[in-house]
Amino acid sequence: MVAELSDDGFSVIVGELLAAARSLDGRVSLALLGESGESASDNAIALGADVVYLVQEPLLADGSVDAQVSALEQVCDDISPSVVLIGKTLAGRDIGPRLAFRLGVGVAQDCVDLQIDPETNRVVATRPVYGGNALAKVTFANIDPQIVVLRPGAYDQIEADISRKGEVVRLPVVIDPSVIKVKHVETVLHQGEGVRMEDASIVISGGRGLGGKDPFKKLEELAEILGGAVGASRAACDAGWMDHGYQVGLTGKTIGPDLYITVGISGASQHMAGCSGARSIVAVNKDQDANIFTDATYGVVGDWQNVLPEFIETVRELVKS
Repeated sequence: MVAELSDDGFSVIVGELLAAARSLDGRVSLALLGESGESASDNAIALGADVVYLVQEPLLADGSVDAQVSALEQVCDDISPSVVLIGKTLAGRDIGPRLAFRLGVGVAQDCVDLQIDPETNRVVATRPVYGGNALAKVTFANIDPQIVVLRPGAYDQIEADISRKGEVVRLPVVIDPSVIKVKHVETVLHQGEGVRMEDASIVISGGRGLGGKDPFKKLEELAEILGGAVGASRAACDAGWMDHGYQVGLTGKTIGPDLYITVGISGASQHMAGCSGARSIVAVNKDQDANIFTDATYGVVGDWQNVLPEFIETVRELVKS
């Protein structure tokens, strides 16, 4: 599997990928690309890796997808993995299919569950289709590696075990500068406040039914009380009420919180595709026939202006007590 690193360590998806890999009952190898990988090897072993490959090359420094694909192609040639797991991140959803093309193998995108077929010993991957309205099980031809791009939130990270032992191996690669087709010009950081939506155990999202930008302040108030994050539907983002960085859905972010509260969201399949990993969904909508109630664990039929203020005060009192 392939690890993605952030400035403060592992990306959350790494722990989820390791959990998915452990569920397949095989030897788990992790490729750490870039200079910062060395300091993360112990953490990777504690989270479930048996072997950590340190892949260090100057052209990997700026996170170029072109460089990563070239490096991973060489890693696969060297260690011959049977399965390659990649997270469905901004980089991962490009790396997966491009690596598969380079190696001449198949790829299963946006997967939410993995199993091993006991008869063929091949991976059976489950992935949403038709905008999340159905789930399909797909498998691979008899050629390795089997490349799987896993949706964030599909697996819970295994609890770290610092007593685990593993092997750390340096794996040299050589990247031809001519493969770099995209030049990194500038990094623009969005300074968000509070918990990141992808990391939050509670997310509160608003949709078109809120009617404007100001009501999102109420969602932010509730999120602050619960220690959660705020999200939005595509309709709300398209209207300019929230930045598209907060969008949940097929063309936005994929999340899997313990609790997902939606306010004024109809529940279109494109939105539900981004939150299908939520353990519980609480929906507030004045339309009793809204699609959101089909997937909601609990539903409240009513105008959010009547429901939300009392709900916020009740939650505030419960938290205080």
